[in-house]
Amino acid sequence: MGEYARSLAIARAATGRWPRADIHFLLSRQAPYAADAPFAKTLLPSSPTFHSAAVVKMLETLRPNVVVFDNAGRTAQLRAASRCGARIVYISSRARQRRKAFRWRWMRLIDEHWIAYPEFIAGRLGFFEKLKLRTLARPTVRYLDVILSRADPARRGEVLARAGCTVGDFVLVIPGGGTGHPGAEEAASKFQQAARSLAAHGAATVYVGPLDPGADGSNAVSDPHWHPLGPLPQGDLAELMRAARLIIVNGGATLLQAIACGGACIAIPIAQDQFERTRRCVDAGVAVAATLDVDSMVQSAERLLGDEPRRAALAACAADLGLADGLEVVLPALAHLIEPAQRA
Repeated sequence: MGEYARSLAIARAATGRWPRADIHFLLSRQAPYAADAPFAKTLLPSSPTFHSAAVVKMLETLRPNVVVFDNAGRTAQLRAASRCGARIVYISSRARQRRKAFRWRWMRLIDEHWIAYPEFIAGRLGFFEKLKLRTLARPTVRYLDVILSRADPARRGEVLARAGCTVGDFVLVIPGGGTGHPGAEEAASKFQQAARSLAAHGAATVYVGPLDPGADGSNAVSDPHWHPLGPLPQGDLAELMRAARLIIVNGGATLLQAIACGGACIAIPIAQDQFERTRRCVDAGVAVAATLDVDSMVQSAERLLGDEPRRAALAACAADLGLADGLEVVLPALAHLIEPAQRA
């Protein structure tokens, strides 16, 4: 889900910059978001990484100016894009994909390597990475920090009215995309249980994520602090993040978005790569950690809600971190790749 949300934000930003751009997604038909993707799309039986023949055929048919591989792809696919004359962007959000992008044969194919997280999370370029870049003089490497919709106070008011809350008076609980990770298949359900528990204890609680059956808010009269919204567009979620008193969130990209919004965050790692990311955020003083356990989440939240100086310090550190808007990095980079081809 994280890769799709990031790519969708980039595609929408590109459409704003180049209204006539022809944008096409290759997606797994098994993905829960695939059917509703708002751009032209080709649906494959599973991840495009596993269907090189179909990907190559589409590249040869579409002959795009730029191909973006977000945390996925095969050498044969990159080579096909290069043969078609496309400029190639590779986005890495995990250490393994970053190592792949720094292999000699991939570096010769990739024009832009975008590291999906800020430097303090992803780590600085290492000695051998720098040596390879100096040797080949390619690709251009950029840190995206965080992809996040810009603030829209008018939209915030609409979302808060729907949630039935006001700025600074609610806890926001976000499990993420809802897809199960090994060992954390019930993550969304546990987040929801923690949210219900906080609401039962008197904290206004907004839950954004997949809802268990029967949790649609029909019992709001008897539980006035419980505000389930289900999944939201990223822009609406960002406005809730900017308005929340406390955010309980998974340790993925959503955590960085919450920090970029200046939120006081409790991070719950639910996938293997999220543990180190959470640790680095805790070390930077911009989050506290809890385990994927209902009692742990509730107790951590209640401690912070009862300790205003500590909660405020987390929010202040998050704001002071000054994470960049990744779209302000992406658009000039895409312009560098696209516009020379248009002039030619």
